[in-house]
Amino acid sequence: METLKQIQKLEGHTDRVWSLAWNPLSGLNGHPLKLASCSGDKTVRIWERKPSNSWECQAVLDDPHTRTVRSCSWSPSGKILATASFDGTTAIFQDVGDDYECVSTLEGHENEVKSVSWNASGSLLATCGRDKTVWIWEVLPGNEFECVAVLQGHTQDVKMVQWHPSVELLFSCSYDNTVKIWADDGEDDNWVCVQTLAQSNSSTGFLGSGHSSTVWALSFNATGDKMVTCSDDLTLKIWGTDNGKMLSSDGFAPWSHLCTIAGYHDRTIFSVHWSRDNIIASGAADDAIRFFVENNESDSLVNGPSYNLLLKKEKAHDMDINSVQWCPGENRLLASAADDGTIKIWELTSVSC
Repeated sequence: METLKQIQKLEGHTDRVWSLAWNPLSGLNGHPLKLASCSGDKTVRIWERKPSNSWECQAVLDDPHTRTVRSCSWSPSGKILATASFDGTTAIFQDVGDDYECVSTLEGHENEVKSVSWNASGSLLATCGRDKTVWIWEVLPGNEFECVAVLQGHTQDVKMVQWHPSVELLFSCSYDNTVKIWADDGEDDNWVCVQTLAQSNSSTGFLGSGHSSTVWALSFNATGDKMVTCSDDLTLKIWGTDNGKMLSSDGFAPWSHLCTIAGYHDRTIFSVHWSRDNIIASGAADDAIRFFVENNESDSLVNGPSYNLLLKKEKAHDMDINSVQWCPGENRLLASAADDGTIKIWELTSVSC
């Protein structure tokens, strides 16, 4: 039997906390656990676990954003933090001896920037926004960034961008109810949409298996051959691809719908994250966190995978939960953030009956 234990509540933000990002080095090779949070109070906070096991705010980044900071993402090296804001800019902060210096500001989106994500090598950065576009930026020497592509295909606000963990594919999810998959077709930074995961395809009349309302977030499993998406339609959907084909030189391997997890949420699911030991966490507007695991019974080989509810934590926060994120270095540690302005650190533990 699993239980969720609250380790600490982190307070300091004066408005809702929108997004969390664990530093990728957290808990690895002696690196301390480090977490970034961003908020409607226009600031980013860096939190660190001290040797005493208590968490402290290490830094408050209150410049240069002039409006809500909606998303934050660490580069793979753990040395650079990108932050996306409703002021239309993305700021780049460099860690200089536990002080954080804003070394670049990326401009171009017409209005609110909603999400930012680094690719696996740290050579590309993606941003998306309310202007319905996805931008891809190339990282150049000297903290310079060059926009190499502006991707237009979504018909509404783009909520999140996320790079695939091992292949140069970019995923975006939107208020238009779809997830789009983008790839460089090999010709001079010519990025194209190679697949759209939608409820239906109006041009072919094909009824798809996608979401029927806004897609808020997505996350990949550890091997990168499965993805989970969450939506305003109160469901989680699991998608799969052929990893062997995807990793070979054959090019793009399409994603297909494997199953839908429905009936567990009665309000919008804003965040989902897949842990390295295969536990899916979801956070929603009902103030609860849920955990799901794949059902390994034999009939799943015939009928495809299905997922069981492992645990539900009621009233995990006092208001809507906007972000749930597993720690990269400690498999059973989870952070959550909410409209109540707090961040909570949780540990998922097994207890014998």
